[in-house]
Amino acid sequence: MQARMTHPMMVLPDAMKALLALSKSAQPGAVPETTHKLIHLRVSQINGCSLCVDMHARELKDAGEKDERIWGVGAWRESPYFNDAERAALALAECVTRLADRTDGVPDAVWDDAADHYDEKELSSLLVSIGAINVWNRLNAAVRQPAGSAW
Repeated sequence: MQARMTHPMMVLPDAMKALLALSKSAQPGAVPETTHKLIHLRVSQINGCSLCVDMHARELKDAGEKDERIWGVGAWRESPYFNDAERAALALAECVTRLADRTDGVPDAVWDDAADHYDEKELSSLLVSIGAINVWNRLNAAVRQPAGSAW
């Protein structure tokens, strides 16, 4: 498989700098790095971004995560490998990614569960992280950037 075009981040270097800065700003330590990686993997699965699914699964593996947790991300609701805070973050990530799938994009129950586990700074970190991975996924999916490829 080959990408349709040169990656937009290579064509527009200022966009690359901006998106890298956005992604980095979401992770000042307020939320565990593993939680960010789990939501990046789940959002990438939803969006069908092969590059990011591959990359974030590898990051989790390199960070010492067990295979069961990596494989279980796609079925986290039925999997015993995630704690309540991770489940709340994954539910929030799914809703924010699938805004158009329901009339209330992020239902109060999902928001309230996340707010029970994360304070305002942590919720902000999660939301920026979710937004950033969605941008990366959409760019990669649009140009069909293949897994394992370099830009």
